[in-house]
Amino acid sequence: MAMPRPTVAQFAYGSCTVILSTVAMLALSRTGSAVGIAVIAVAALALGLLVAVTVPATRARAVAVRRPSAVPAERPVPVSSGTAAGESVRQRAA
Repeated sequence: MAMPRPTVAQFAYGSCTVILSTVAMLALSRTGSAVGIAVIAVAALALGLLVAVTVPATRARAVAVRRPSAVPAERPVPVSSGTAAGESVRQRAA
């Protein structure tokens, strides 16, 4: 079974997460060693992947919560033949 292609939103959220989390962790840790920077980079990549994978699930869940399960049916609006809305284009043009 093939994996589906990532969406633009997944790329955007994942990339922004990697960049911002890397900058934040480097600024907060003030590390200068190569090992510390490598650990931060791997952690930021893992966090970005996690965010990118969960973007569709979060959005689908939010849409499902907002959408009520039983929506009342709308009544059709009757159109009488004597009104302007009921006239055809040919009748109005003449």
